[in-house]
Amino acid sequence: MDSRIAAIEGVDPVIRHSLTGLALVTAFAGLSAPAAAQQAAEPKVNQLIVYGDDECPAGQGDEIVVCARKAESERYRIPTILRESTSPQNEAWTNKVLAYETVGRGGTQSCSPVGPGGFTGCTSKLINDAYKEKATGSDVKMAELIAAERAKRLATIDADAAETQRRVEQAEKDYLARQQALEEAEAAKKAPPKP
Repeated sequence: MDSRIAAIEGVDPVIRHSLTGLALVTAFAGLSAPAAAQQAAEPKVNQLIVYGDDECPAGQGDEIVVCARKAESERYRIPTILRESTSPQNEAWTNKVLAYETVGRGGTQSCSPVGPGGFTGCTSKLINDAYKEKATGSDVKMAELIAAERAKRLATIDADAAETQRRVEQAEKDYLARQQALEEAEAAKKAPPKP
Protein backbone atom coordinates (compact mmCIF):
# COMPACT_ATOMS: atom_id res chain seq x y z
CA MET A 1 0.00 0.00 0.00
CA ASP A 2 1.28 3.45 -0.84
CA SER A 3 2.54 5.36 2.21
CA ARG A 4 0.41 8.40 1.34
CA ILE A 5 -2.75 6.29 1.26
CA ALA A 6 -1.77 4.55 4.49
CA ALA A 7 -1.35 7.94 6.18
CA ILE A 8 -4.85 8.95 5.12
CA GLU A 9 -6.50 5.64 6.07
CA GLY A 10 -6.55 6.47 9.78
CA VAL A 11 -8.22 9.86 9.20
CA ASP A 12 -11.94 10.46 9.67
CA PRO A 13 -13.78 9.96 6.30
CA VAL A 14 -15.28 13.45 6.36
CA ILE A 15 -11.86 15.02 6.83
CA ARG A 16 -10.40 12.74 4.17
CA HIS A 17 -13.02 13.87 1.64
CA SER A 18 -12.55 17.48 2.66
CA LEU A 19 -8.84 17.08 1.99
CA THR A 20 -9.64 15.52 -1.38
CA GLY A 21 -11.91 18.47 -2.22
CA LEU A 22 -9.20 20.88 -1.11
CA ALA A 23 -6.72 19.11 -3.37
CA LEU A 24 -9.11 19.49 -6.32
CA VAL A 25 -9.64 23.19 -5.61
CA THR A 26 -5.87 23.67 -5.35
CA ALA A 27 -5.34 21.85 -8.65
CA PHE A 28 -7.89 24.06 -10.43
CA ALA A 29 -6.35 27.17 -8.89
CA GLY A 30 -2.95 26.05 -10.20
CA LEU A 31 -4.33 25.86 -13.74
CA SER A 32 -5.42 29.49 -13.68
CA ALA A 33 -2.14 30.79 -12.20
CA PRO A 34 -0.26 31.19 -15.55
CA ALA A 35 -3.14 33.21 -17.02
CA ALA A 36 -3.23 35.44 -13.97
CA ALA A 37 0.53 35.98 -14.14
CA GLN A 38 0.22 37.26 -17.72
CA GLN A 39 -2.15 40.04 -16.77
CA ALA A 40 -0.78 43.44 -15.87
CA ALA A 41 0.23 43.89 -12.26
CA GLU A 42 -2.39 45.58 -10.11
CA PRO A 43 -1.32 48.45 -7.88
CA LYS A 44 -0.67 47.57 -4.25
CA VAL A 45 -3.76 47.98 -2.06
CA ASN A 46 -3.30 48.83 1.62
CA GLN A 47 -6.46 48.24 3.69
CA LEU A 48 -6.65 50.03 7.03
CA ILE A 49 -9.24 50.61 9.71
CA VAL A 50 -9.04 54.08 11.26
CA TYR A 51 -10.91 55.25 14.32
CA GLY A 52 -12.54 58.56 15.19
CA ASP A 53 -10.86 61.57 13.54
CA ASP A 54 -7.59 59.78 12.70
CA GLU A 55 -6.20 60.64 9.27
CA CYS A 56 -6.06 58.08 6.51
CA PRO A 57 -2.40 57.92 5.40
CA ALA A 58 -1.66 58.88 1.79
CA GLY A 59 -0.52 56.20 -0.63
CA GLN A 60 3.00 56.27 -2.06
CA GLY A 61 3.37 55.92 -5.83
CA ASP A 62 0.78 53.54 -7.29
CA GLU A 63 -0.29 52.33 -3.85
CA ILE A 64 -4.03 52.55 -3.15
CA VAL A 65 -4.85 53.20 0.50
CA VAL A 66 -8.39 52.30 1.53
CA CYS A 67 -9.50 53.36 4.99
CA ALA A 68 -12.58 52.06 6.72
CA ARG A 69 -13.65 54.50 9.43
CA LYS A 70 -15.11 53.28 12.72
CA ALA A 71 -16.25 55.16 15.78
CA GLU A 72 -13.68 56.20 18.37
CA SER A 73 -15.49 54.04 20.92
CA GLU A 74 -14.54 50.93 18.89
CA ARG A 75 -10.76 51.57 19.06
CA TYR A 76 -9.90 49.27 21.97
CA ARG A 77 -12.89 46.95 21.82
CA ILE A 78 -12.84 43.36 20.73
CA PRO A 79 -13.98 43.19 17.06
CA THR A 80 -17.72 42.58 16.67
CA ILE A 81 -17.13 39.29 14.87
CA LEU A 82 -15.40 37.95 18.00
CA ARG A 83 -17.91 39.42 20.48
CA GLU A 84 -20.77 37.24 19.32
CA SER A 85 -21.19 33.78 20.78
CA THR A 86 -21.27 30.70 18.56
CA SER A 87 -22.49 28.50 21.36
CA PRO A 88 -25.10 25.86 20.35
CA GLN A 89 -27.46 27.22 23.02
CA ASN A 90 -27.65 30.50 21.08
CA GLU A 91 -28.50 28.85 17.76
CA ALA A 92 -31.98 29.35 16.33
CA TRP A 93 -34.26 26.32 16.12
CA THR A 94 -34.72 26.75 12.35
CA ASN A 95 -30.97 26.38 11.84
CA LYS A 96 -31.04 23.12 13.80
CA VAL A 97 -33.91 21.82 11.66
CA LEU A 98 -32.03 22.73 8.46
CA ALA A 99 -29.01 20.82 9.74
CA TYR A 100 -31.17 17.75 10.40
CA GLU A 101 -32.59 17.83 6.87
CA THR A 102 -29.20 17.04 5.38
CA VAL A 103 -28.24 14.23 7.77
CA GLY A 104 -29.33 11.32 5.57
CA ARG A 105 -28.31 12.89 2.28
CA GLY A 106 -25.86 10.86 0.18
CA GLY A 107 -24.76 10.32 -3.41
CA THR A 108 -23.86 12.79 -6.12
CA GLN A 109 -23.52 16.45 -5.06
CA SER A 110 -23.92 15.57 -1.38
CA CYS A 111 -20.34 16.04 -0.13
CA SER A 112 -20.55 12.81 1.82
CA PRO A 113 -18.46 9.65 1.93
CA VAL A 114 -21.55 7.61 1.08
CA GLY A 115 -22.23 6.42 -2.47
CA PRO A 116 -20.46 7.01 -5.74
CA GLY A 117 -19.82 10.67 -6.46
CA GLY A 118 -20.48 11.74 -2.88
CA PHE A 119 -17.38 13.92 -2.90
CA THR A 120 -18.64 15.95 -5.88
CA GLY A 121 -20.69 18.35 -3.81
CA CYS A 122 -17.81 19.40 -1.55
CA THR A 123 -16.61 22.23 -3.76
CA SER A 124 -20.07 23.71 -4.13
CA LYS A 125 -20.58 23.32 -0.38
CA LEU A 126 -17.33 25.21 0.31
CA ILE A 127 -18.37 27.96 -2.10
CA ASN A 128 -21.85 28.26 -0.59
CA ASP A 129 -20.39 28.36 2.93
CA ALA A 130 -17.97 31.12 1.87
CA TYR A 131 -20.84 33.20 0.43
CA LYS A 132 -22.88 32.73 3.62
CA GLU A 133 -19.89 33.80 5.72
CA LYS A 134 -19.33 36.82 3.50
CA ALA A 135 -22.99 37.85 3.76
CA THR A 136 -22.97 37.65 7.54
CA GLY A 137 -19.36 38.87 7.90
CA SER A 138 -18.02 42.03 9.45
CA ASP A 139 -19.43 45.42 8.62
CA VAL A 140 -16.29 46.55 6.78
CA LYS A 141 -16.68 45.85 3.06
CA MET A 142 -13.13 46.34 1.78
CA ALA A 143 -13.97 45.29 -1.80
CA GLU A 144 -16.53 48.10 -2.11
CA LEU A 145 -14.07 50.62 -0.66
CA ILE A 146 -11.34 49.49 -3.09
CA ALA A 147 -13.75 49.77 -6.06
CA ALA A 148 -14.70 53.31 -5.01
CA GLU A 149 -11.05 54.34 -4.70
CA ARG A 150 -10.24 52.89 -8.13
CA ALA A 151 -13.21 54.74 -9.66
CA LYS A 152 -12.00 57.98 -8.07
CA ARG A 153 -8.55 57.49 -9.59
CA LEU A 154 -9.93 56.58 -13.01
CA ALA A 155 -12.07 59.74 -13.03
CA THR A 156 -8.93 61.91 -13.30
CA ILE A 157 -7.23 59.92 -16.06
CA ASP A 158 -8.88 61.81 -18.96
CA ALA A 159 -7.98 65.22 -17.56
CA ASP A 160 -4.41 64.09 -16.87
CA ALA A 161 -4.06 62.65 -20.37
CA ALA A 162 -5.34 65.88 -21.98
CA GLU A 163 -2.87 67.96 -19.95
CA THR A 164 0.02 65.67 -20.92
CA GLN A 165 -1.01 65.85 -24.59
CA ARG A 166 -1.12 69.68 -24.43
CA ARG A 167 2.39 69.81 -22.92
CA VAL A 168 3.78 67.42 -25.57
CA GLU A 169 2.28 69.45 -28.42
CA GLN A 170 3.69 72.69 -26.96
CA ALA A 171 7.15 71.09 -26.63
CA GLU A 172 6.98 69.99 -30.29
CA LYS A 173 6.02 73.52 -31.42
CA ASP A 174 8.92 75.01 -29.41
CA TYR A 175 11.34 72.49 -30.91
CA LEU A 176 10.18 73.21 -34.48
CA ALA A 177 10.46 76.98 -33.88
CA ARG A 178 14.08 76.58 -32.65
CA GLN A 179 14.94 74.38 -35.62
CA GLN A 180 13.48 76.92 -38.06
CA ALA A 181 15.37 79.78 -36.38
CA LEU A 182 18.65 77.81 -36.65
CA GLU A 183 18.01 77.07 -40.34
CA GLU A 184 17.28 80.74 -41.06
CA ALA A 185 20.47 81.77 -39.24
CA GLU A 186 22.52 79.24 -41.26
CA ALA A 187 20.91 80.47 -44.51
CA ALA A 188 21.68 84.10 -43.59
CA LYS A 189 25.38 83.22 -43.03
CA LYS A 190 25.63 81.46 -46.41
CA ALA A 191 23.85 84.18 -48.40
CA PRO A 192 26.17 86.66 -50.22
CA PRO A 193 26.15 90.18 -48.80
CA LYS A 194 24.02 92.71 -50.68
CA PRO A 195 25.83 95.65 -52.39
